Parts: sequence; C-alpha cells; structure tokens
Amino acid sequence: MAMADETRRLIRVRDGQRARFRRYGRDVKKRLAETWRKPKGRHNKLRRKIGAKGPYPRPGYGSPAVVRGLHPSGYEDIVVATPAALAGLDPNVHAVRIAAAVGGRKRAEIRDLAEKAGFRILNPGPAAARKEEEAGSDE
Repeated sequence: MAMADETRRLIRVRDGQRARFRRYGRDVKKRLAETWRKPKGRHNKLRRKIGAKGPYPRPGYGSPAVVRGLHPSGYEDIVVATPAALAGLDPNVHAVRIAAAVGGRKRAEIRDLAEKAGFRILNPGPAAARKEEEAGSDE
C-alpha cells in the first residue's frame, strides 16, 4: 500500500508544479490562440528567456517518470472502442474511457462489461440516460 500512497503523492506533486505555457503575444493580438508556439523573433524577450515574460518549456518542468501519462486518479487511461478490447486489461492498473465514435448500444454493452469486471469508467455518460436504460430493460 506504501507504493499507492507514494504514487498519489507524486501525482499531487505533478499537478502542483504544472506551468501554463502560453503563446507570447496572445494578449496583444486576439487572433492568436493560447496554444504554445516557440518564439522565433530576433528580439523576442521570451526567446531570450527574460524571466518576467513568462515560463519557457525546459526539462525542469517534467513530471516524475513513475506518474508520467497517468490519469489524475492514478490509473492508466485506456480508450476502448469494442467490448473485446477489455479482455487484456487489468482493473487495478487501467481505467476505461469509451471512444467517442462508439454508438449508444455498444457503449452500454462496454459499460456493463467494464462495471462487472471492476474497471473505473472515466466517461460513463449521463446518469439519467443510464437509469432510463435500466428501467427500460426491466420491462
């Protein structure tokens, strides 16, 4: 259990140190998105790493290797498109995210199989729709 506590602590560390790398000049020109783009201008202050101009991506901002890429819940996020894709997964390690292109009938089937197997479902869908499905299947 000590490893789980350590993993939880590292996830908190990762989420606490995250910087928002925003595009230089995004507040001056409205058409620029906030998405990071490397500054390439000759006189650009951010390219020259003048600190007051904002954070610049570099190795010190990386997350701990143990928790890199994990969902904030601590599980590895796996996208599932078919019920058969649940076969090789471990509910103690993986969390299921149902693919966006999956329709309602197959989504319900994947959700039922995942719940029976003990998986955490990251996008189960609206709770009201599930209750209506359950009420409809009882009739």
